[in-house]
Amino acid sequence: MGKPQQTPTQPSLDALLELLRDTPAMRSKVSIQGPAAALDRSRPLDRDTLYALPGDDTAAIRCGDHYQLLAIEGMIPRFVEQAPWFAGWSAVMANVSDIAAMGGRATAVVNAYWHHDPACADQVLAGIRDACRAYGLVLAGGHTSQAPGNPAALAVAITGMATRLLSTLHVAPGQILALAVDLNGQWHADTPYWKAFEQVPGELLRSKLEVLPTLAEAGLLQAAKDISNAGVLGTLLMLLEPTGCGAEIDLDRLPRPADGDLLRWLQAFPSFGFLLSLNPEDWDPVQATFAAEGLSCARIGSINASAQLDVRQAGQVVTFWDLASTPFTGFTYPGQEH
Repeated sequence: MGKPQQTPTQPSLDALLELLRDTPAMRSKVSIQGPAAALDRSRPLDRDTLYALPGDDTAAIRCGDHYQLLAIEGMIPRFVEQAPWFAGWSAVMANVSDIAAMGGRATAVVNAYWHHDPACADQVLAGIRDACRAYGLVLAGGHTSQAPGNPAALAVAITGMATRLLSTLHVAPGQILALAVDLNGQWHADTPYWKAFEQVPGELLRSKLEVLPTLAEAGLLQAAKDISNAGVLGTLLMLLEPTGCGAEIDLDRLPRPADGDLLRWLQAFPSFGFLLSLNPEDWDPVQATFAAEGLSCARIGSINASAQLDVRQAGQVVTFWDLASTPFTGFTYPGQEH
């Protein structure tokens, strides 16, 4: 008889968090501390000035009774090289999610891309155009360079508008921490990308994104953060850091695919996935609004004043990161009221 098959075991909580602290995506976020150090924090800044500074998913610039939103996404060159159409689509999709995370609606994009292969460059542009059609955006042009020896490089910038902002500056102790995600999807090959947009009509993609500005305008959400390549925990650190708040998150409460490995899911970059902070009394209508669009939304923890991110699993609690002693991106604004 052969040896019995062994069932893969989940690493302990300590081991799991140690793996997640040192991923390439987490290291890339820590490297942001360099440009963050150049910010002028020598004088008190009013709230509208702070909205325009880094720390949120977009800059927000007051224009009368609304805010103009502005953001940009650069794609990893290897991704552009290996999956040009998907890279073009993803650049738009990530930007649209950043606008939604601010409680806004996207309006138009511009792009800049370089390539050495004209056929692949055409696929990049096709992905951008397809995403613009699906999300109802104006593709307003940009810049391209196609020549032998060029790298495969892509950046897409976006603008939008919001009437009531969601912002990391609104995060405060006592708020609920929630995760909203579209589980109606699949993994993209062996990558961390969770795709919930394929074969989905554009009007449905737009309807799902509309939930965030609708809830923002109703005053039912305080802050949101699009889950980035740093995964759930890295994104949560970026949600907490500007105000110096802390949180406890319960991994057992995370909505995830039925066959989703926890380590992989904690590093996932979902096409629709947002961390949310909100007041406890607003939880029921918020959950119901996401559920009406076929989206999963769960209470996964709470915000506190500790400046630590503590992770709970099966009754055990381990500190993942202490922002008071170890900055993450470095985008902090001392003196902000919780």
